[in-house]
Amino acid sequence: MATATFDEEKLKDLLKAALVEVLEERRDLVQDIVKEAIEDVALSCAIEQGLSSESVSRSEVFERS
Repeated sequence: MATATFDEEKLKDLLKAALVEVLEERRDLVQDIVKEAIEDVALSCAIEQGLSSESVSRSEVFERS
């Protein structure tokens, strides 16, 4: 059975190079990931705020100001 040996520093350098390549070549993908993460955080904050605030009726929500 063959065993794989690796140099931890070499693996770290390869991962860094791969990440840099992705950041350079797929900037749109990275932007989409960051955008989705920000939206998820905002939605989570809105849900928490809604759970801790006073409840209102449906009609109150849709009343004209």
